[in-house]
Amino acid sequence: MEALRQDDPRRFGRFTALARFDEQASAVRYVARDIASGETTLVTAARPELAAVPVFSRRFRAEARTAERLAGGWVSPPLETGKAAGTPGDGPEPLWTAAGYVPALPLDEAVGIAGPLPERVVRVLGAGIAETLSRVHATGAALQGLAPGTVLLAADGPRLTAFGPLGAAASAEAGPEDRLSVRLGYLTPEQIAGEEVSAASDLFVLGLLLAYAATGATPFTEGPAEGASRRIAEDEPELDGVPQELRDLIASCLAKDPAERPSAGTVAAELALEGAAGLARGGWLPEPLAAAVADQEARVRALEVPPAGGAETPGTDGVPNTDGTPGTDGTPGTDGVPGTAGAPGTAGAPGTDGARDAEEAPGAETAGPGGIEEDRGTTRFLNTGPRPPRNDTPTTQLALPQGIAAPPPPALAPTAQQAPAAHSAPAAPGGAPQSGHPYAAPAAPYAAPGSVPPAGPPHGGPTPYPAAALPAGAGGAGGGGPMVSLPLPPAPAPAPDPGASRRTLLTIAAAAVGGLVVGGGAMAALGSGETAAATDDKPAPKPRRTLPGQAPEPRWTYTHPASEAPPLTAAVWQDELLVLTGESQAAAVDLRTGKRRWQRADAAKGQAALAAGTDLVFVASPTEFLWLAPKDGKVVHRVRHTEAFDDLAVGPLAGSSGPVIWFTASHTVTVKAPKPKKGKKKGKDKQVPEAFFLAYDIVRRKELWRTPVPAGRAPGTPSYRVAAERSADILVRQRSASLTPAEARAAKRKGSVRSFDQKTGKLLWTKQYGAATPEAATAGDEDGTLYAAVGTDLEAFEADTAKPLWRVEGTEGSVYGTPLIAGPLVHTTESSQSVGAVERESGRLVWRRSTEVPAPGNAPSITLSSSEKTLIAADAVQVTAFAADSGERLWKFQDIGAAEPKGATVSAPYRVLTVGKTAIVQRERSFYAFPVA
Repeated sequence: MEALRQDDPRRFGRFTALARFDEQASAVRYVARDIASGETTLVTAARPELAAVPVFSRRFRAEARTAERLAGGWVSPPLETGKAAGTPGDGPEPLWTAAGYVPALPLDEAVGIAGPLPERVVRVLGAGIAETLSRVHATGAALQGLAPGTVLLAADGPRLTAFGPLGAAASAEAGPEDRLSVRLGYLTPEQIAGEEVSAASDLFVLGLLLAYAATGATPFTEGPAEGASRRIAEDEPELDGVPQELRDLIASCLAKDPAERPSAGTVAAELALEGAAGLARGGWLPEPLAAAVADQEARVRALEVPPAGGAETPGTDGVPNTDGTPGTDGTPGTDGVPGTAGAPGTAGAPGTDGARDAEEAPGAETAGPGGIEEDRGTTRFLNTGPRPPRNDTPTTQLALPQGIAAPPPPALAPTAQQAPAAHSAPAAPGGAPQSGHPYAAPAAPYAAPGSVPPAGPPHGGPTPYPAAALPAGAGGAGGGGPMVSLPLPPAPAPAPDPGASRRTLLTIAAAAVGGLVVGGGAMAALGSGETAAATDDKPAPKPRRTLPGQAPEPRWTYTHPASEAPPLTAAVWQDELLVLTGESQAAAVDLRTGKRRWQRADAAKGQAALAAGTDLVFVASPTEFLWLAPKDGKVVHRVRHTEAFDDLAVGPLAGSSGPVIWFTASHTVTVKAPKPKKGKKKGKDKQVPEAFFLAYDIVRRKELWRTPVPAGRAPGTPSYRVAAERSADILVRQRSASLTPAEARAAKRKGSVRSFDQKTGKLLWTKQYGAATPEAATAGDEDGTLYAAVGTDLEAFEADTAKPLWRVEGTEGSVYGTPLIAGPLVHTTESSQSVGAVERESGRLVWRRSTEVPAPGNAPSITLSSSEKTLIAADAVQVTAFAADSGERLWKFQDIGAAEPKGATVSAPYRVLTVGKTAIVQRERSFYAFPVA
């Protein structure tokens, strides 16, 4: 960290900047605090000279939206995003986004401190990254945000901080004509071959990161830099230093053929079957790293709001430079030619605590050969000290897409050969170890022949190897190099501007950074927000095989139209239709193909669809019962509540069994005041709610019985849920939210279960079970046993006598959700994000597994496949499948919801329906049909 500079913003919305955290290629990160709440955040602010380029601005916002959709797990939720609107008097407001501050070290800094990381640390690191990648890949997209500086190590697990190529860029330069060049920090074999980037490309880079974490070096660094591209494309990786248990998995990630690489879900499962959070539980960082994280947290906590004008000013004596000569803060000179006094400074890369170049300038003290220059324009915090300088080279342009003309280059300045650096640079991934520091890499002086000096100062981390030139294309040397299609998050097209349609270019060049990969040179250019297409034809990828831990390929996917409201309910009809109801209409999706079959406005706001015999779909709407034809959704029968139930207001369904549904209803009756005594004035009549519990046959369209029950909270209809159906009666719980205040007081925090006769509806009894509260999850079986959550435990009772039978202890601070009874087992779910199974007769614990969802929340909902072989747990973060008998984790699935640039963030929980050998997974508008046992 370092003090704020004179030209640094002091405010980001409600957050006050406290210090510079570090610098990235395209942005500066600040530690900031909301003074009102005391909340500490990390603000990522785009560099002004880059934010002024329209294509950069659009991509920056798109990557911020990706972070919002990925929020949760190992991605810190964004708290606020700044706009690019102008602010009078102060110029344009910077592009920025704020996320909660989590004390953490970048991977490259962690390796520099501790050297190669232990196997368990590598497993947690890889599993956490892969879990997040699987959510991205579920939408068919690639992240392209992995780099040693974008992956952080926190006390509870890893964190991802970049969500696209801009965030992971090694350097970025703003040029003339609104032109932007971005140099990436990695290459994959398919990029070198000029093919498209895909989800498999993320897995290749993940393999590089894991090999680097395990060995302190990358597997393609041996040999001259100019041959790096060939080594990546052709050579086998050097993995001798990788632990044997991890070698095969990392080697599979580094397969040359993308189709041969495992999926992110497979990698996550193989590294940590219990999940990254489970493996990290109890501490996962080696002592030096844990101490470094704690030290960083203490330094941030000690930061205070700087007084107005109190930040030190760049320059040698606190006076800003005005002549364009570099000061000690690394301000670039005017000529921008490597090797001269005005060489562009290299901003501190992530993980270097804000280290910056100290260049020669008037008034600046310069160390001799082998020495270290101190930046006097920086205020250090606690134990931070001076850092050695670093060198970088400008981006070399190698190719442009066909059909897009490059803007004319600026006049070339004479290229000065850069003198070799005599000092050692800080740790860089994959750098060749120096004798004095086992993890230090030399800064490689290199000026690419024919390189074009940037019009503005480049920003980015160190590059210990040059950008290796790719083989010349058919056009001869220097022209028509291989193309790489780098699909960025989609962005809206700007307003038509004939004069600018070909001027605004985003050039992305893949090159070396931090030693991750030492190849480079291929690049793509984007104009007007469009992604450049690959210039070569490629064969269709081989079908990916299903591996343990990987969610199977869905049989089909269905996305509900954005023009309609998201579905309120989903239900399966006769193994043939998925019936969805929403605010405006009902719709049916063919379970065999995933294609929409029909929609019907009559059934809007309906409840779960049921089978009315073999040829009709029953839907209960708020005002009527409907019977629809499954072929086209046409209304065949209609029963209005006001006509069939004597003006009763019908409540939600309590349950169903075969053709019978149960529901509550109420109406308001007038109770006349009693006749007054002689000489007394007559009282007022009262309007009193009267409630009933009803049974109805949806095949015969006939009411079976109606029995009076206590009225619920206003407007009077109680809300019931059938907890168990037995041959002679049904057991019913009233939802606590519908209890009247008087009933709630009388219950004394204990819930009740009512028994109703199946044939007549007569109330047989009302009982309480132990200390089970009105909100406690409850379920029963046909044999007369009731299972209820009591405190943190699950208890079994005889339903008719309330006699306790057994108790299963739960997790401290957790509560059980609604259990699921199947055969000899009771499947359980807890708010500690655990599911399990106990023996139905004895309560003996058979198995218990965590879903490994990091954030606390409600207990996952659980569903069994039709064969009862697979237990599926669904929550707000993921869907996890287990073997029902043993608890073996089979697979898990995550997505990131809507993928449109302007799509709303999806936070809806997952829901699961099962039919035959298919599990239908829903998240708001998206549906996936997975095969299950």
